[in-house]
Amino acid sequence: MATTPVTEDQVIDALRPVEDPELHRSIVDLGMLKAVQIREDGIVGVLVALTVPGCPLKGEITKRVSEAATELDGVESIDLEFTVMTDEERENVRKMVHGDAGASAGSNQAHGHAEGREIPFAKTGSKTRPLLISSGKGGVGKSTVTTNIAVALAQQGYSVGIIDADIYGYSIPRMLGTDRDPVVIDEMLLPPEMWGVRCISIGYFVPQGQAIIWRGPMLHKALEQFLTDVFWDEPDFILIDMPPGTGDIALSLSQYLPRGEVYVVTTPQPAAQKVAAMSAAMAEKVNLPVRGIIENMSWFTGDDGKRYELFGSGGGQERADDLDVPLLGKLPLVQATREGGDDGKPITAVDPESETAKAFHEIARQIAVDMKPKKIYSDALKVI
Repeated sequence: MATTPVTEDQVIDALRPVEDPELHRSIVDLGMLKAVQIREDGIVGVLVALTVPGCPLKGEITKRVSEAATELDGVESIDLEFTVMTDEERENVRKMVHGDAGASAGSNQAHGHAEGREIPFAKTGSKTRPLLISSGKGGVGKSTVTTNIAVALAQQGYSVGIIDADIYGYSIPRMLGTDRDPVVIDEMLLPPEMWGVRCISIGYFVPQGQAIIWRGPMLHKALEQFLTDVFWDEPDFILIDMPPGTGDIALSLSQYLPRGEVYVVTTPQPAAQKVAAMSAAMAEKVNLPVRGIIENMSWFTGDDGKRYELFGSGGGQERADDLDVPLLGKLPLVQATREGGDDGKPITAVDPESETAKAFHEIARQIAVDMKPKKIYSDALKVI
């Protein structure tokens, strides 16, 4: 029995569910599908326009288009060719997913343009929960905690992004293991993604090994652009890896993210938790709630199976009690956690059954479920 020839419309309908891997929108709706040609012997010619030359995910697009088209009866194979969008087409894509580029880079009249694009996470109707992961001092594993909580949230089914706000000591790209730079589409930045987590960092924009020597206004502007010019696509959570201490960046982010939730990372010894108190004190001064404490490096398990509290004990619980917030978890000192941070293989991603990964998952679950805000924020709800 002869197979009914497939039509162009059928191929287009089959390709409509195919999404661009970075924009998470249909390639048909984005205007990336340029032509479909039905040929003999079940071969279909498809022309796709990439958003930028040298698109790093061209292979993934090829796979998705090929799989979707060949599922149709009557299609034996496809002849897939690529072209590149024009400047005008890229502008249309950016307007479709991100708004007007002319309104970007500035929401605060004192630091940016008089009228700038609104920070999406600051809007009352935003579904995104900004989680500010902070510490009073460096060296407590704050970036490691940020990375692994983000991965744990992604593994639990949430959409997640990380902003590496530690401008002077950026480390998230390495810890997350991202293998490519952001893609720029008409002044819109597409953040790279790894382990289900998108991230942006100043580390993508400076030569390796070069120091960042900026004063407050430049730091403020860089953070503002991370919040406004990056296409985050309204994730469930945006984690902010804060710099240690209470300087300009912390103050700027408190202004940018009035709905932010602060989570303080400390180690067990009294000296560390007393310094961590400064982060909590600043959060209180700028009206950001401290929601919980996370204690890192709580113990080390020796070859004899015995736990050794190398940095003392009780600091995290004492700080939590002082602030009347929960101690969300205690994390062991494990070599694999450090190695995973150096190699871009977070322990939560590569060894999910380990004691440490399970602890990160429990912290993530508490943040996502137990500590979900009870207030409903919506632009549609107005008091008359």
